[in-house]
Amino acid sequence: MELVRTRGLSASGLKWIALVLMVLDHIHYMFAYTGWVPEWFSMAGRLAAPLFLFCLVEGFTHTHNRKKYFIKVYLLHLLMSGLLLLWVCGLLPVRFDGFYPQNGMMTSFAILMVVFQGMDWLGEKRWGPGLAAVVLPLAWPILAALLMQGTPALQIPLTVLGYTLFPMWNSNPDASLPVILTGLLLYLSRKRRKIQAGIFAGFTLLFYLGYVGLMASRLPDFHWTQMFTAYYEWYGALAAGLMLCYNGERGQGPKRFFYLFYPAHVYALYALSWLPFLWGAAA
Repeated sequence: MELVRTRGLSASGLKWIALVLMVLDHIHYMFAYTGWVPEWFSMAGRLAAPLFLFCLVEGFTHTHNRKKYFIKVYLLHLLMSGLLLLWVCGLLPVRFDGFYPQNGMMTSFAILMVVFQGMDWLGEKRWGPGLAAVVLPLAWPILAALLMQGTPALQIPLTVLGYTLFPMWNSNPDASLPVILTGLLLYLSRKRRKIQAGIFAGFTLLFYLGYVGLMASRLPDFHWTQMFTAYYEWYGALAAGLMLCYNGERGQGPKRFFYLFYPAHVYALYALSWLPFLWGAAA
């Protein structure tokens, strides 16, 4: 019997594209200070996070074991966010210019998976657990800030909790509010692919071209051409085209590779980024 190949990109195909773009972005992130890496590495990398968020939505929707899926993501969050906390507290060595990696996409993933489950529970009219799973992760940074303001002694324990056991969406740049909102919009519109891609692109352009652009326009010497050279986060909207190429198939690929590669390449690149300093000091 002849096999019929499905056209388009599988989830694995999208992940491989996102991985390559992510590596380019992180090479620029780690080595930008040298002046050796072109800016377009990070421009291309703007597509990586939306593609990974899209794959998270598809993976969460179709996995047979959401609990196992969540545990893998949560453990990676604990590893990377825990290390970030140690850097923030000055307990790990930092590069000579004070730089240390603040990557933490798994924090966003862990938060979003809880909220996704809460949305599904609300759809099943399980109001108690549904509301708790949706509201608490989203309100947690606001609640923590209020508690810290009212009781300053709670600042350290709440900060530690926000970086570890109870992920906080403002604890690192990869867990910013726009990233969380992007994930939520992708999940809410997941049943209509064209609408999903359109909503994603519209939100990305509205936020980064509209809101960020207007905020940047207040700066002295700002020119709107800088939206193509300095404030190019909106390039991520181009990921909508790749989302439309998704064929609904999981595809072939190593199951654990993407989970292991993410932290491994971040810390490997960070270690390598020390070398130019060491060579310069030895010269």
